[in-house]
Amino acid sequence: MEPSTQKLIHTFGALADLGQEIAGTGDFTEMVRTSLHLLLGTLALRRGAVAECIDEGSLRCVAVWGLGDELLSGWTIAETEKHQLLDAEAKECLVRYSDKSFISRNFDGLSNSGIELVLPMIVRGDVTGLVLLGGKASGEEFSNADFETIKAMTRHIGVGIHTHRLLEQVAQRAEENRRLYEELRAIYRDTVRAFAAAIDIKDKYTQGHSERVGRYSEIIAQEMGWSEQEVEGIQIAGYLHDIGKLIVDRDIINAPYHIDAKRSSDLNRHPAAGYEILSPINHPYADIPLMAKYHHERLDGRGYPDGLTDEQIPMGAKIVSLADAFDAMTTDRPYRRRRSFEDVVRDLRENSGKQFDGKVVTAFARAILKEVNGEAKKRPITKMLGKGYLEGENVRGLLTDLISELESRSRGAAAQTVTS
Repeated sequence: MEPSTQKLIHTFGALADLGQEIAGTGDFTEMVRTSLHLLLGTLALRRGAVAECIDEGSLRCVAVWGLGDELLSGWTIAETEKHQLLDAEAKECLVRYSDKSFISRNFDGLSNSGIELVLPMIVRGDVTGLVLLGGKASGEEFSNADFETIKAMTRHIGVGIHTHRLLEQVAQRAEENRRLYEELRAIYRDTVRAFAAAIDIKDKYTQGHSERVGRYSEIIAQEMGWSEQEVEGIQIAGYLHDIGKLIVDRDIINAPYHIDAKRSSDLNRHPAAGYEILSPINHPYADIPLMAKYHHERLDGRGYPDGLTDEQIPMGAKIVSLADAFDAMTTDRPYRRRRSFEDVVRDLRENSGKQFDGKVVTAFARAILKEVNGEAKKRPITKMLGKGYLEGENVRGLLTDLISELESRSRGAAAQTVTS
């Protein structure tokens, strides 16, 4: 094989290797260092460096071989010099020692370091940086073919640096957008919680009710394996489930006794009113208005406002319904003290499949049991219920029996469905 042919094949191979290195997603500095080594090795050059243009024309040495790292320390390319380098690249694609201001200004440093060639890396009309090369190890002069190889490989390296810059900018913008999105989510949550507090202010007996319903709903959804976004949505729905009470007379809400049929009818308007209030709002989470509307529906069809039955009720509304009822049972009301945990469990057992969805009750019972058994890192349910409420020898047994019974019912129902 002719030496020239062999050299051409070697050059093509080096370009292919360089392209693969630049296209990789590995470490940026390692990419530039490997690219420089490929360039030096292809032409058997003694030394070289790759410098990146950064803020205000400053040069930062990214990779160096056979030269001191301090070579480019403090060096800059002025805007007028960038234009000269652009002109030179457009005409010659190669800048040797000449009267170009950057080279003449730094001639002594370049010459003393053994640099013979300075090439601008230009991508899309901008100076990305410089490639500085020493002479051949053999002492031979550079041929025209060598120059073409150097120009091609220099363009490759310049594209690699430019691409890395773009990726950094994209990553930075993505991070900025992520932070902005998180800030907006936080503002939205804070606004919702403020609404919840405003709702609860109307009822002097249930301060914090909406906050607790939101937290209980969140815990149940997490136990049921919902996604992070779905969990956050159900938490918001819990906070806002009673927003319709804003239209209900304060005297009805705060009545220290069981209200009569007329007042009860007025109070029962609040789910539908909540739906009307929330529907025009473009919520970031789906079905929040429906969860507010249907949180007093029952599986047996005896709920309100629409008398829906099991499959017609959204799962989110079933979760909020249980969270709402659980908080009502475990907090003091003007006409009764809060119920014992044993009484609450009895109610959940009796009303699973009638008022409450059995899967939702099972999930909530599991979440409570995890806290009782010390398996949960945090204990939000215990904190909301107050010290001592979940303490006692039979709490664990009550929860275990409830879960076992509801799971047995669920298996029986599934088997019956298959048989039928």
